[in-house]
Amino acid sequence: MEARKASALIVGGCRGIGAAIATRLAKDGFDIIATARAKSVDSDAVAAAVAAENRVFTLLTCDICNREQTRAALEPYLEGDLLPEVVVFNAGIALDNLFAFMDQEQWSRVIDTNLNGFYNSVQPFVFGMIARRRGRIIVITSASGQAGQAGQVNYSASKAALIGAVKALAREIGRKGILVNAVAPGVVDTSMTASLPMDKVLPLIPLNRVGTTAEVAGVVSFLAGSDSTYIHGQVIAVNGGLVI
Repeated sequence: MEARKASALIVGGCRGIGAAIATRLAKDGFDIIATARAKSVDSDAVAAAVAAENRVFTLLTCDICNREQTRAALEPYLEGDLLPEVVVFNAGIALDNLFAFMDQEQWSRVIDTNLNGFYNSVQPFVFGMIARRRGRIIVITSASGQAGQAGQVNYSASKAALIGAVKALAREIGRKGILVNAVAPGVVDTSMTASLPMDKVLPLIPLNRVGTTAEVAGVVSFLAGSDSTYIHGQVIAVNGGLVI
C-alpha cells in the first residue's frame, strides 16, 4: 500500500476531538474524509490544516441520524480503491439532565446520534473491509461510558453501548484482518466541557488538569498505525486517571 493512497474517514471530523484527529492523521500520511452536517468555518479550518500537510481533504455533508442520507454520502467510498483504511467514529452530543427530569427528546437525540449514528455510518464499511481483509475501526467513546456519570444517564448509556459494540464487533471480524478498538476520553478541553465547574472537576482527576484534543488524537494515531497490530477489542482510556 502506498502511503499517499491511504485515507481515513472521521465521522464528526470537523470540530474539537474530530478536528484534532483529522489533523494528526494527515500528518501521519492519510488523506482525510470527514463528515459534518454542513460546510462551515470549522470544516474550512480542518481542510486548511490537512492541506498544510500536503494531504487531500474531502468533506461529506450528512445527518448521521438519517440512514439513507448517510448511506448516499458514503456510497462512493464503500468499496474499491476509495475504501478508507481507517474509519473513526467520533460523532456525539450531550444533552445532560437528571434522569428523573429527562424528557423524551433529550434521551432520543443522544441515543440517535451517539449510538444509531455509529450503526448508520460505520456498518456500511464492514463488507468492503471484509472483502479487502484489512482495515481499522476506531470508536471514540467516553469515561462516562466506563464508569457512569450523574446527570448523564442518556450519554453514559450511549457511550457504554459503543464499548459493547466495539467488543462484539471485534469478535466478529478480527479473523478477517480488521482491528476494532475504542478510545475513551475523560474531561477534554472542548466546547462540550466549557461550562463544567472546573473547581469541582479537577479534584477528581489525579493529574489535576483537563486533557487536550491532541492527546486523544495521539492515541487514535497509534491505533491507526503500525505499532498497534496486536491490539484488538480494547478500550484505551485517555482521562488523566479519572477512571482507573
